[in-house]
Amino acid sequence: MISALIRHLRTIGAAVLCLAASTAQADNYPSRNITLVLPFAAGSGTDTTTRLISQHLSQALGVGIVIENKAGANGMLAATYVAKAAPDGYTLLVTTNTTHSANPYLLKSLTYDPVKDFTPIARTGDLPFMLVVNPEVPAKTVGELVAYGKANPGKLSYASGSSSAIVSGATFAHNAGLDLLHVPYKSSPPALNDVMGGRVSMMFVDILTGLPHVQGNALRALAVTTKERTPLVPHLPSMQEAGVPDFDISSWQGYFGPAGMPKEIVTRLNAEIRKIVENPEIKAKLATLGMDAFSGTPEQLGTFVNEQLVLWEKLITNAKIEKQ
Repeated sequence: MISALIRHLRTIGAAVLCLAASTAQADNYPSRNITLVLPFAAGSGTDTTTRLISQHLSQALGVGIVIENKAGANGMLAATYVAKAAPDGYTLLVTTNTTHSANPYLLKSLTYDPVKDFTPIARTGDLPFMLVVNPEVPAKTVGELVAYGKANPGKLSYASGSSSAIVSGATFAHNAGLDLLHVPYKSSPPALNDVMGGRVSMMFVDILTGLPHVQGNALRALAVTTKERTPLVPHLPSMQEAGVPDFDISSWQGYFGPAGMPKEIVTRLNAEIRKIVENPEIKAKLATLGMDAFSGTPEQLGTFVNEQLVLWEKLITNAKIEKQ
């Protein structure tokens, strides 16, 4: 009886010490550099917007922020790395629907769980995509591209460097009744290089990454993937407006940590990220980069991820994409 009581008291004591250590850790956070792990290469839309936001986040937290690009395996390398990291707030994942919405339905083997293995911190906005083609492709509208593709089956190809690009290309091919060759890449910049070089016909790419090349006439933009036109590029029609039915695909972006992060650290990070994203000047700057910036609570991001998993399963099933 006495030994059982002693064991019980020891258990309570250990729990109290653990709670005290966690509270002290949260109170001192952050005391060293924070690493933001990205599933895409330098020069991608997520990379560019994260570097801008991280400059302000570094100032707000008073520590350095290191950007670590871990492109590969459709973002699985980066997501798995962060999922296995210590949940102390010093290793975070800045990611998109690629790892947290689409991968469960695109990949046969997944080394992380997008819900159970992560702590939602803050959503930072959307990165709308657009369809771009090599200028040598004889089409100035989506309608002309569809007509050319049907007249030349198997001649057109599309590159991809993210899940949004994969699913957009497959949805386009399925909904428009086209025979398109899919050419996958680790990230958007190298994929875009091959489209500009004429080795691949077209690509669905985030506006941030693709727009400078469109403005330089190295690419021709035909439409955006969102259901309606976006104010970021108001002159471009939506795919549905351009004649492709049931087309509404958008890429989102958010911050996550490993599962089990202290609530106090999550609250601190969320508050600082929201201040940055909702700052009118920063929001306007992000808009010029092709990002519709906005945020919310950690709980809202968690709910959103679950909703997006349902949506992306439907998109991938409808486009008849087989798991790789």
